[in-house]
Amino acid sequence: MAKDSNIVHLYFRKESGNGLLLIRVNPILLTGMEITVPPTGKLPLREFECDEAFEQLLLADGFQPTGAMEFNLYFSGLTGGISGN
Repeated sequence: MAKDSNIVHLYFRKESGNGLLLIRVNPILLTGMEITVPPTGKLPLREFECDEAFEQLLLADGFQPTGAMEFNLYFSGLTGGISGN
């Protein structure tokens, strides 16, 4: 079993003039992934590292906690498409 498989990720979303930002954070390994959903075109995907204050920083930046479904629909390519996939 993969080390990452038993971790409950945290999900956040924010709508802006540039489109929709979706973030998945692994709160144990402090890593994450961001999907930017622009009004048109491909979806850029970015991986990042964070620290323990990630949740407070995201909330202060206007992100709202959300569930996994929306992120995973975009990530899997069922809605839109991820650049490079």
